[in-house]
Parts: sequence; structure tokens; C-alpha cells
Amino acid sequence: MGKMAFIYPGQGAQHIGMGKDAAESFTPAADIFKAADAALGFDLSGLVFGGDEEALKITENTQPALLATCMALSAALTGAGLWPDAAAGLSIGEYAAHVLSGTFAFADAIKIVRLRGRFMQEAVPLGLGGMAAVLGLDAGAVEACCAEAPARAGDASLVVEPANYNCLGQIVISGHVKAVEAACALCKEQGARRAVPLAVSAPFHCSLLRGAGEKLAAELAGIPLNPMKIPVVSNVTAEYTIDSTEAVGLLVRQVASPVRWEQSVREMIAQGVDRFVEIGPGKTLAGFITRIDAGVEVINVSDAATVENAIGRLA
Repeated sequence: MGKMAFIYPGQGAQHIGMGKDAAESFTPAADIFKAADAALGFDLSGLVFGGDEEALKITENTQPALLATCMALSAALTGAGLWPDAAAGLSIGEYAAHVLSGTFAFADAIKIVRLRGRFMQEAVPLGLGGMAAVLGLDAGAVEACCAEAPARAGDASLVVEPANYNCLGQIVISGHVKAVEAACALCKEQGARRAVPLAVSAPFHCSLLRGAGEKLAAELAGIPLNPMKIPVVSNVTAEYTIDSTEAVGLLVRQVASPVRWEQSVREMIAQGVDRFVEIGPGKTLAGFITRIDAGVEVINVSDAATVENAIGRLA
């Protein structure tokens, strides 16, 4: 028998109603949403369960909403005695992995990620930054196109960089809008199947967000850290970490660094993981993992029915 990892999705997977039936069906899940409301001092659960979709899309709401939903579903699993050998998450999902591991308390994490969302949104004026998904081109070629793009756009001061290495043939780029557009054109010239602009409010995971990382570092410095119960794979290094202090430093760097998701999954597989449980809304990570290695098992946990299914298969 191999090892199991819990994995958590990033921003973009959210939707109104996520986690609602799990909270109605499992007391540990309901307790997480109550704890989120208490920690934040407003009705986050009301927004998540039946609020306005546009309000949920606001980054400082999206990030705590995703963390609460992921941890509520996790609580239903751990309450049934299911624990993984490792954990990882894409961008904001990495915070869920650290709450699971015990790096910091949920009440502290939910407040931190709300601030994280605010800092990331404020780092670049609205409309100046953008992101795009490049499909069907290898990483080296995408990196070369990003390096050439500022000159193509006519301004060497512009920034565009790889932001997410999701899986083979799918890399997200991020930076100034003009540079992202130029990089997309170059990628198509190099044979990319598609280069699709993403509907995002900021250029996440690129060097334009260094200021957000500095603000986040000051907030993280004020929260208590605990010994980690299980290793978490860092987005920044794609390596296991089991040291809380090191983990926090990596979370600071994560804001302005590319998410090395494909490399993270390959590292977990190399460490013996052959069963991944994607916990949270959507099935995006399952799709990535299937493309990375079709030989591993992926189980989705996104609502009460899939919680029950996972308990039945894994208990």
C-alpha cells in the first residue's frame, strides 16, 4: 500500500453554495464555518452558502472562503479518522495544507489569508496587470517568450513571468497586461495551441507582488507557530517541508513566485504517494494530476456525498 496526500485547490474554484451541504451533514464541518465567522467578525458562511457571486469573487473574500470550505471538508474526513501522509495546495490551497498539518491555528490562518487577498489586490492598480494560460507549449519555450515579451511590447521595464507550472502543456503567465499580450503572441508563434487571457483582478505569483509579500511577512511574524504533524510540499521549491519557521518563509516568497504544481506532484509521487484526495470545490487538480501521471488514484471531495464516498473508500 502506498501513501496518501490531501491536496487543496486555488483561487478560481470558488462558487456560491460550496461546503453548505457538508456543514449541514457533518458537525466538524459546521464548526469550521462557525470558527471562521467568529475569527473574522462577519458572516463569511452566509456569503459562501448563499451570498452574491460578485462579492465572493473579491479576492479578500475568495481566499478565506476557500480556506474555510477546504478545512470544513477536511474536518469531515479527519473526524472519521482519515489522515494523509503529506499535504499540498495550489496557491491559497497551501494554507489549507498548513492548517491541516498544524503549522498555525485555523483562526489565525483565516485572518491572514483575508489580509493576503487584500495585499495581493492592492499591489498592482486594477487594469494594469493580467494573466493568461498558455496551452501546448513546453516550459522552456514559454520562459523564453516571457523574456522576449517586454522588448516586443516596446518597453523593457514591463514584467511578464511564468506564474503556474500546472502540468505538461499548461503554464500560466502573469505580469503587466501589455507584456502578457506580447508573450501570448510570441507563444502562439512558437507553436502554442492556445494562449487564453484569464479573468483575474491582479497578476498573481509574479515579481510585481513583492510588496504584497513584504506586508504578508509582517502579519505572519505575529502569529504563533506549532510543530508540523505531516510534511507540506512548498509551491516555491516543490519540496517537502516539516519545519514551521521555514514553511512561513516559503509562504511569504510564494506570493511573488511561480507555483510549481507539476513539480510538487512529481515530488509526492517520488516520495511514495499513489493516492491523492482533492479537497475543495471543483476538480481542477484532479485534471492536472491525471495529465502528470495517469497511474495514480485521485479522489474528489467537494460536498457531503463525496465526503461519504471518500470515507467509504479510504476508511
